[in-house]
Amino acid sequence: MDGSTPVTNDALGRLTALLARDLQATNETILARMDSPVALIPQLAAHLVAAGGKRLRPLLTLATARLCGYGGDRQIRLAACVEFIHTATLLHDDVVDESLLRRGFASANAVFGNKASVLVGDFLFARAFQLMVEDGSLEVLRILCAAAATIAEGEVLQLTTQNDLSTTEEKYFEVIRGKTAALFAAACEVGGVIAGEPPERCAALYQFGMDLGMAFQLVDDALDYSAVQAELGKTVGDDFREGKLTYPVLVAIAAAEGEEQEFWTRTIERGEQAEADLPAALELIRKHGGTARTIARAEAFIDSACAALQAFPESEMRATLIEVARYTTARRF
Repeated sequence: MDGSTPVTNDALGRLTALLARDLQATNETILARMDSPVALIPQLAAHLVAAGGKRLRPLLTLATARLCGYGGDRQIRLAACVEFIHTATLLHDDVVDESLLRRGFASANAVFGNKASVLVGDFLFARAFQLMVEDGSLEVLRILCAAAATIAEGEVLQLTTQNDLSTTEEKYFEVIRGKTAALFAAACEVGGVIAGEPPERCAALYQFGMDLGMAFQLVDDALDYSAVQAELGKTVGDDFREGKLTYPVLVAIAAAEGEEQEFWTRTIERGEQAEADLPAALELIRKHGGTARTIARAEAFIDSACAALQAFPESEMRATLIEVARYTTARRF
């Protein structure tokens, strides 16, 4: 990664400004399609909207459509569709993980209960499929449906690797490719599809999104062991408490011997954790360079993502997307 230029969240601000009109229309679509005569649905939806979020995935759909010179308005509904798929998976994830915080706010399941969160997540998936059908493109439908299925597979795969110290690096990458990167890839690819780009350019957008999503999740996993809770917007150490085999832990486990190996067996495999175990885990991860190596892997994915965009002519949107990609590994939340 070229570290000559400091990368800040100003990059995301610039992308948002470039797409302000489209993003506003997308937000209006999201709010309209979250409405329902069943009062609990818009109530829970309003809670999610209040919690904010960067809208990164729908921004990618809007940005790639603009990058490809698309002049219509199909990207609006598809960006809303992408956000619904993402939000539905968050609702379900927070129930599975028993999370109490989401973006610094009480999670929906903490406020409304698990049953409501799961059912409203189902509602949002249904809304996403309605938007896909309204778009009328079988290719768009294929891409987004495949992503939705892959996300579910990734989450189930992560469940099967939980507390399993034999989890390999390859299996970890398979998990994050499914649960996170697949939607990034689909969000980018559909922007090219609706613009009528040739297959090789749509493939380049898919690759950009896939690599960006892989980097994004790697950084997220690093932050769980290095960030300040107030900045991260969720409880630091959740992955450790849940026994998730993320990359920083895999690095530390690979280097562990004797007492260190027994520590990971007790805390992750058997799930026997005391209050002092999280600081001990942080120290072992620091000792073996777990966080630094995780960020280094993320930077390699970002290099690949930026290279994929070279398939497109130089433009303000291409430059901004590259800058946003570089910001991914510099973010603190």
